[in-house]
Amino acid sequence: MNDRFLRACRRQPVDRTPLWIMRQAGRYLPEYRELRSKVDFLTACRTPEIAAEITLQPLRRFALDAAILFSDIMIPLDAFDIPMTFDPGPKIDEPIRSREQVDRLRARPAGEAVPFVADTIRLLRRELDGKTPLIGFCGAPFTIAAYLVQGEGKEGFSAIKRLMYREPATLEALIEKLCESMADYLRLQIDAGIQAVQIFDSWCGILDEADYRAFALPGVQRLVNAVKDRGVPVIYFVNGAPHLLPAAVSVEPDVLGVCWRQTLDIVAAIAGPDIALQGNLDPHVLFADGPVVRACVADVLRRVEGRPGHIMNLGHGILPDTPIASVEALVEAVHIYGRVPAAVS
Repeated sequence: MNDRFLRACRRQPVDRTPLWIMRQAGRYLPEYRELRSKVDFLTACRTPEIAAEITLQPLRRFALDAAILFSDIMIPLDAFDIPMTFDPGPKIDEPIRSREQVDRLRARPAGEAVPFVADTIRLLRRELDGKTPLIGFCGAPFTIAAYLVQGEGKEGFSAIKRLMYREPATLEALIEKLCESMADYLRLQIDAGIQAVQIFDSWCGILDEADYRAFALPGVQRLVNAVKDRGVPVIYFVNGAPHLLPAAVSVEPDVLGVCWRQTLDIVAAIAGPDIALQGNLDPHVLFADGPVVRACVADVLRRVEGRPGHIMNLGHGILPDTPIASVEALVEAVHIYGRVPAAVS
């Protein structure tokens, strides 16, 4: 088995820096676009054979060190029977804005609400045949709450901040319910065969440190604690929030994933020696020519050279119109510049 990724998560020696790409299964691939022309997004997520096929597509093109389950952070909300559509992002029919709405929310067990997720994972583990580790994920409770309160993805997510200041107890009650449901969802994935999990805190960066510590961080800590006994590495991805990194490391994830807004040498000093790092090439670099891509990859790797526990990735999801040639340049550069001399495999 190619275990570079899992070894790096645990800060163990590797022969080369492992690489995977956030949203590596998706819109930049022509084979994905062809498949999606025949089926809508939610059907793709909820059909194990289709979700597994999409998960495997990038591994057929590129020498990547991990697969990530094709799904969406909003899928586990099926447990609450919350009506939503994707066009192309999530849209909530009735945004959650009142305590009455929060109190009405009742979550079914993940195994009952989203059995197709476990079925997809089991199918993938058979297809991968031990050759490539499989990553699962969920959204952090605050990030999921941001979509539920806003009703859609919107820069700044002002609706949740208004709720936070006007009715903090209502937001706390919503996050409490999301914590319980997301923990159940992560355990479902792990029990089905997932080998590492990533918690996406895509919108925590809209908070200052005090509000992050009050409203977002406790939920993440609960998720990390909920799966620690399952023995799989936990990655906490903190997006758009260099000012929150000292607080984020306090949840003690196995791996801290970061966006491109802070260089990894500075992040390493903040995280300390006991947390692995993931990232953090700006996705827009992949619109440059090959030599520029390779130089930027080399710079990211240089900043954590000699530090155990680094997983190469983008600082956010790959963009839909990214050229395939640039992804190939990224993979080539990691294979060249990520070599670790005299590593113990």
